[in-house]
Amino acid sequence: MTPVTYARASSVGDAVRMGGAQGARLLGGGTNLVDLMRKGVEQPSQLIDVTALSDSIKQADDGSLMIGAAASNSAVAAHPLVRSHYPMLARAILAGASAQIRNMATVGGNLMQRTRCLYFNDVAGSRCNKRAPGSGCDAIGGFNRYHAILGGSEACVATHPSDMCVALAALDAQVHIAGPDGARVVPLVDFHRLPGERPDVETVLDPSEIIVAIALPVSPLFAKSAYRKVRDRASYAFALVSVAAGLTIHQGGIDDIRVAFGGIAPKPWRAFQIEAALRGGALSAAAIEAAFEAEFAGAALLPGNGFKHGLAKRTLSALLLDLAGDAQ
Repeated sequence: MTPVTYARASSVGDAVRMGGAQGARLLGGGTNLVDLMRKGVEQPSQLIDVTALSDSIKQADDGSLMIGAAASNSAVAAHPLVRSHYPMLARAILAGASAQIRNMATVGGNLMQRTRCLYFNDVAGSRCNKRAPGSGCDAIGGFNRYHAILGGSEACVATHPSDMCVALAALDAQVHIAGPDGARVVPLVDFHRLPGERPDVETVLDPSEIIVAIALPVSPLFAKSAYRKVRDRASYAFALVSVAAGLTIHQGGIDDIRVAFGGIAPKPWRAFQIEAALRGGALSAAAIEAAFEAEFAGAALLPGNGFKHGLAKRTLSALLLDLAGDAQ
């Protein structure tokens, strides 16, 4: 047994002070961290319980929705404002994990969860630069059906596992962060890092910083949104490909659009090129395909995951055409 101490933070200041200690890890619902501790991937010497921090879900004065980092995934998915104004978020959360896990998992913990790459989890038998920097990446020459086709590097091709974060990327979410030097706000699309040469550094958080809330701006296009997930089995499986999208149509053309992908990259992949190519024009299968090919021009297909390219294109096209039909 590895000895671990436990403490409970009663305030943001407490969490910042205790969470920045050597060997400390913040504990929300524990649905990812505790699992990694059992496997020996994570070996913290201290657990800092942050479930006493804000779990509120409420509108700010500017109409944006503020979600406390300690809010459970289930509470967010069931909230009336989320269901009516941000349906892609509710659907993304409900597409992930079991009801029991969603009841325990927190919003802040969801952003911080680590990859489910088989090699990352195999402490005894596999090389993984994310787990042990400089050791190598067995996924590149191994079983890579679930791995990245965009944003990977020679050091790591693991994908980010979150469904919720894909929707948050499409929703222009802002991550509110607290640390010893004060508060700051980071766009969700900039919060997770691509692996490069340091796949073990996964976010822009400093070790002593914590997530305190997520802010969702108000926009009419978010109300016309959806999330579609393709996986190997009907439930309790991570995405092979997922798409979060929202759009508004004016006089037969796309007035505004947001698109993000999951299951294809080391972070939630905001498709800025697709959005720019489709915004202002008429939506058609041909336009979607052209925009998709521009976005995925840099895709690096591995022997086991090349199918994701076509699967992502078909999933995007089906979802956008369905949304356009609903919007007219």
